Amino acid sequence: MDRIEAVADRVRRIRELIDATPRPYTHRVEILAVTKGFGPWAIDAALRAGCTAIGENYAQELVTKRDDIERLSPEVYFIGRLQTNKVRQLIGLVDVWGSIDRLSAIREVAKRAPGARVLVQVDTTGDPAKGGCLITDTAVLVEQATAVGLVVEGLMTVGPTGQPPEAAREGFGEVRALVEELGLTVCSMGMSGDLTVAVQEGSTQVRIGTGLFGPRT
Repeated sequence: MDRIEAVADRVRRIRELIDATPRPYTHRVEILAVTKGFGPWAIDAALRAGCTAIGENYAQELVTKRDDIERLSPEVYFIGRLQTNKVRQLIGLVDVWGSIDRLSAIREVAKRAPGARVLVQVDTTGDPAKGGCLITDTAVLVEQATAVGLVVEGLMTVGPTGQPPEAAREGFGEVRALVEELGLTVCSMGMSGDLTVAVQEGSTQVRIGTGLFGPRT
């Protein structure tokens, strides 16, 4: 089995797992193929397997993939920590800014990409390295983003690292409740290690990298 076929098989298995997981919502759970650290082949493989969107974490790496993204035309989510001085070079590459967590990022994206689609990132672990705004600040940040013309489609969060999947449940549940409270549609949470818990708690988008493409080198 070559790597294109292997990715297609993994996507099929993940979809089967999602469909078999009891959850309180009937919406479809999308797979965001996280292609950071992988070459252009991963973008091609994800699209061939039926994924329509990819996620990238690093501005410099994403820029190097510009030609491949223009050729393959995936929907691109930027899901890493967003440095405001990198926004300019990502214009035309990013379809959804998925890690908006502070007012300075809101202002810079609104300036460079008026009307852009965004997700507000919520901190559910207390780990500053992961980014995200406090749960108590989320509604205000959504309001600020909307006020400057950004389209806030939903919320995003990252579960704890190095802990059992169950450790993410409480935070995931809080984020899903906020999505409902704020009248949003996207709830992006869950990765390869805590996929099932995220789906059970109402995720609408899981972000899968190594679970699709194997270990990063």
